[in-house]
Amino acid sequence: MDVKNQTIPSEFIILGFSNIMEFQEIFFGILLLIYLTTLAGNIGIIVVTRLDVCLHKPMYFFLMNLSFLDICYTSTTVPKMLENLSMEKKTISYVGCITQLYFFVSFVGTECVLLAVMAYDRYVAICNPLRYTIIMSKMVCGNLAASCWIAGMANSAIHTYFTFRLPFCGANELNYFFCDIPPLLSLACADTSINEATLLTIGVFIGWTPFLCIIMSYIYIISTILKIRSTKGRHKAFSTCGSHLTMVLLYYGSAIFTYVRPISSYSLNKDRLVSMLYSFVTPMLNPIIYTLKNKEVKSALKKVLKTRRALKNEKGSTNSKCDPRNEEQMGVHQNKLY
Repeated sequence: MDVKNQTIPSEFIILGFSNIMEFQEIFFGILLLIYLTTLAGNIGIIVVTRLDVCLHKPMYFFLMNLSFLDICYTSTTVPKMLENLSMEKKTISYVGCITQLYFFVSFVGTECVLLAVMAYDRYVAICNPLRYTIIMSKMVCGNLAASCWIAGMANSAIHTYFTFRLPFCGANELNYFFCDIPPLLSLACADTSINEATLLTIGVFIGWTPFLCIIMSYIYIISTILKIRSTKGRHKAFSTCGSHLTMVLLYYGSAIFTYVRPISSYSLNKDRLVSMLYSFVTPMLNPIIYTLKNKEVKSALKKVLKTRRALKNEKGSTNSKCDPRNEEQMGVHQNKLY
């Protein structure tokens, strides 16, 4: 192979916007609105969780991690996309592409594992409520969260290394909205079988294994809930899981479709739409889903807004205490951990 053809491209040209050039301003506005909504919603969840002592529980500790994660990985791609939409030449530097790929894949992998940890938290709360505060201690929750981040970063380091060790032979037109593994592999002028095998193999551990753990957790959860005689009790139990289950279906369905399958089945047009679902839409919907379906979050949000309004009017604020009757989970009061 000619040495000249093996030179590393200095930049990649983003072609993902070529089909929407006539709607560029509209797409810019929609994407900016989605991004600002994502930031506002997830920052709001973090602030409310930190300020309201009633939410200082493992479930909301993991939700806070999820919100921070959503902020991180939308911020990895959307600002550069907005910049490209405002410029005639839509490019990203080679180093910028490496950086974007590493952090994006890292956050995607972390969220896969974190959703499984959140399912485990619901399993313990519903199936073993009397030992919940002992099993899900502050140290255990911290270690579980740290493990999610470490797993995501290690997963991304492997994929980033194997992706950018491939020669691109001068090909630098990326038919995608941002730097991701499948479109980059389609540009490589070498055998990508190792990369495909790595994607599928690691995908079993970072994608399918957490997903199967979630399924097993919910099998036990549903089995336990169906044994509850009280209709009110069953409704309370289901309500603590509904938001998480909705996120799992939205996120895993699109993420697994993108990464855990052969590159030969990759379709640029279809996959660009799917990638937008888990990259932009799902992070925006997460706070909305939790706010609409979770009474504790809605109550905490109203309390924080009421307190802020009272402070603004210089009338002082009253910190309402958590009512143990509102802290029931499967009929058992749980001690605060944080």
